[in-house]
Amino acid sequence: MKRQVSYQWRLREVMATRGIFAASDLSPLLAERGIALSSVQVWRLVTQTPERLSLPVLAALCDILEVTPTDLIATRAENVTPRRTAASGGADVVDLASTIRPERARITPGS
Repeated sequence: MKRQVSYQWRLREVMATRGIFAASDLSPLLAERGIALSSVQVWRLVTQTPERLSLPVLAALCDILEVTPTDLIATRAENVTPRRTAASGGADVVDLASTIRPERARITPGS
């Protein structure tokens, strides 16, 4: 059985509970903690779900918002049932490779 993991980035929600509503308000707070990000990078951090996040940035966000990483990142793991494929022996599956064979083309001069 396979497990599928997913996560939800909750930075914007946590910021709102702390009275921080704009990404631009976060930039100086990060700078105070030695994190130099452009305004676009901060905006993306707030508005999008990051695929990669450095630990210093995560630690700074936790310090600014007085939360733990689990408050910022909600994770979920669930079992995934394998999808049934044609190779799993379905009775109504037709193997086209063995039933349909192309014929060789013959080119004759003068046609």
